[in-house]
Amino acid sequence: MKHSLEVTLILVALFLGAQIIGLFVTNQYIEEKQVTETGEINVTYKNLPSIAGVGMERPKVEPSKSIWLIATAIVVGTLLLLLIIKMKHEILWRAWFFLAVAICLTISFAAFVNSTFAFIFGFLLAYLKIFRPTLVVHNFTELFVYGGLAAIFVPILNIPSALLLLLLISIYDMYAVWKSKHMIKLAKFQTKAKIFAGMLIPYSMPKIRPTKKKETGAKEVKKIVKTVKVKTAVLGGGDVGFPLLFAGTIMVQYGLLKSMIIPVFVAAALLILLLKGKKNRFYPAMPFLSIGCLAGFAALIILEKIILPLL
Repeated sequence: MKHSLEVTLILVALFLGAQIIGLFVTNQYIEEKQVTETGEINVTYKNLPSIAGVGMERPKVEPSKSIWLIATAIVVGTLLLLLIIKMKHEILWRAWFFLAVAICLTISFAAFVNSTFAFIFGFLLAYLKIFRPTLVVHNFTELFVYGGLAAIFVPILNIPSALLLLLLISIYDMYAVWKSKHMIKLAKFQTKAKIFAGMLIPYSMPKIRPTKKKETGAKEVKKIVKTVKVKTAVLGGGDVGFPLLFAGTIMVQYGLLKSMIIPVFVAAALLILLLKGKKNRFYPAMPFLSIGCLAGFAALIILEKIILPLL
C-alpha cells in the first residue's frame, strides 16, 4: 500500500469530489442542446465571466485540433516551470500559479453566483492558497479549480479528441515519471515551495508532547510543539484535470446523471493504484486513470444500449 488506508481514502474522496463538482460546473455553462435529425448533438455554451472588466474567451479551435493546442500548452508550461526551477525564481511560480488559480476559481464560482462575487471569492481564495496557505484552503480550492479548467476546454473537445488526449497524456506521464523523471522534479519543487498543483494530504500533524520546565523553583508541565518532518501524500493536478475533461466531454453527449459513472470508475482505478502501489515510489497515475475512464465509458455504453432499453 502506497499510503495508509486513512490517507488513501481521503485522497480518493477529494479526487471524486473534484470530479463531481467539475461536472456540475461544466453543466452550468451549457446554454442549449439541440439534437439534429441525424442524431448529432449541437451545444451552445454560455460565455465565460469577465475578470476585472476583461472578457474571457475560450480558444477558437476545432475539436480535431484542440488536443494539439492542449499538448503544446503542457509542453510550454513544463519547460517554463523547469526554467523557473533552474533559475530559482520561486516568485515567478507564485505569481503565475496565483493568476491561474484565481482565474479558474472565478470561472468555477461564476457557474453558481454573480460574476462579481465569483471574482472576489476567486481572487481572495487564490491569495490565501498561495500566500497564506493552510491544508483546508489548499484542498478546498482544489475541489473547484478543475471545474474552471473544464468550463474552458470541454467545449473545444469531442469524444474522439478526448480519447486521443487520454492516450497522449498517458504516454507522456509514463515518460516523464519513469524515463526523464522531470515530473518527479516538478512535484518535489512544488511541495518544497508549498505551492502544489494538486491534492495534498499530510500523514500527520506536528505532535504535542509534555515537557518539564523549572520556574522559580516550581515544576510546571507545559505543552510545546515538537518540530517533526511531516510526510505528505500528493496527487498531481493533471491527474485530476484530464479525467475531468474526458468525463465533461461524455457529459455533453449523454447528460449529467449518466456521466457520473465515469468519476466512479476513475476513482476506483485510483483506489486500486494507491492500494497496490509501494511506499516511497513514484507512479504515473494517468495510464491507470485512463483505464478507469475507458471502463466507465464502456459501462455507460452498456447501460445506454443494452440495460436501459430492456427496462
